[in-house]
Amino acid sequence: MVQNVEKKKTPLIDPSIIAFTMLVLITGALCYTRGRGVFLQGLDDAVAMMWQVLPKVVGALLMAGFVQVILPGELVVKWIGKKAGLKGIMIACLAGALTPGGPIISFPLVSALYRMGANISALVAYLTAWELLGVQRIFIWDIPLMGVKFTVLRVAISVLLPLLAGIIAQKVADYFDRTVTGGNQ
Repeated sequence: MVQNVEKKKTPLIDPSIIAFTMLVLITGALCYTRGRGVFLQGLDDAVAMMWQVLPKVVGALLMAGFVQVILPGELVVKWIGKKAGLKGIMIACLAGALTPGGPIISFPLVSALYRMGANISALVAYLTAWELLGVQRIFIWDIPLMGVKFTVLRVAISVLLPLLAGIIAQKVADYFDRTVTGGNQ
């Protein structure tokens, strides 16, 4: 069962859509000032990118939706919910480091976990570990391009940062809850 954490219908127009629309209009106008051909080339490039990325986005959103149905909400709350504390942050760090793929996978997954009751500190730790310690990234990018010595040094320096980020996120969230909401949440 999915927990109801700020579950509301997303309006078709929200601040991010308005901001993106403004950026599109501004960049489109800038292209058009360089000529109709430049503008049309920009449109052509955008459509080509859309066809390349769209299947990945749809797949990731479907995966996130399936995760919300397959994974019991009680399990998410137990393992990475607020009461899980430091254990939950550590589990999220490990999961983030082991999650393959790019942001098209990780962000919809984090959104799904949040809606299911995952604690914000665990999600910050997850994303930080995914960014800094992604195992597939280490083997695909770090070692081949930078070598073993650099990779070991980078990982050794970075290994505690996701845990620290999760702990700090929890402290900031707790402070925010106490001061802004008066502790009424």
